[in-house]
Amino acid sequence: MNTSRFRVLIIDDSDMAREGMRTILGSDPAFEIVAEGSSGEEALELTELWMPDLILMDIQMPGMGGLEATKLVKENFPYVKIVMVTVSDDITHLFDALKKGAQGYLLKNLKPESWHEYLKAIAIDEAPMSRELAFRILKEFSQYERPDVSESPLTAREKEILGLVAEGLSNRDISNQLNISEHTTKNHLKNILQKLHLENRVQLTKYAYEQGWMNK
Repeated sequence: MNTSRFRVLIIDDSDMAREGMRTILGSDPAFEIVAEGSSGEEALELTELWMPDLILMDIQMPGMGGLEATKLVKENFPYVKIVMVTVSDDITHLFDALKKGAQGYLLKNLKPESWHEYLKAIAIDEAPMSRELAFRILKEFSQYERPDVSESPLTAREKEILGLVAEGLSNRDISNQLNISEHTTKNHLKNILQKLHLENRVQLTKYAYEQGWMNK
């Protein structure tokens, strides 16, 4: 049985929103809320003080907003997973957040069970991108010329898995499609990230496009 707990920092300028997140996470013993803040500036200070595993970050805040705070937190604490929390599913803001280093996003009106499942997947690097987001990333990259690329260090199987990741498939979907175990898929993804010195699925999608493995 996995008894590890994920240390969570909540950053939102709304008292009501923070209370809601406390209630949601408090109903699952897998999460431990270590601190709360109401601005991007506090996000930086509290991350250094508490060294959380996961940050729930509001996008729109007075002063330093969530997007800039995400960029600075990831520059200084690259290991921290950041999930943007928003009332809107505007893909533009969410895409900007992912480009700055966030691992994902949650809508504030989702059921608590959805939060628990998604945040656990984020914390252990198993959360897939939505198909809409994968398409948005491809559309963004297709505006530019592909750079010259060197020979890829990936095996044929790793390239196949990377292509499926870039399409927005989850680890389970990839395993089912390739008829391999989820454990094998996870190990392949770990190897791919290590070989390419990348951190998340957004960066993997960008790499797949640059290599010419995705169609415009």
